[in-house]
Amino acid sequence: MKLHRSHEKIFAGVLGGFAEYLGWDKTLVRIGYAAITLFTAFVPGILLYIVAAIVMPDSEDF
Repeated sequence: MKLHRSHEKIFAGVLGGFAEYLGWDKTLVRIGYAAITLFTAFVPGILLYIVAAIVMPDSEDF
């Protein structure tokens, strides 16, 4: 399985895609991301999410 954005998405499908790729629960990945983003003053987490949304292919490309 290749890394791609999920079609079951809330925003861009980045976290859902990571969860599918790793075989983890999507909700736990989203909660963990939100916690890390809150504790790092938002900027790194939001920038990484935007970059991943641009770089990761959509699930429809497969």
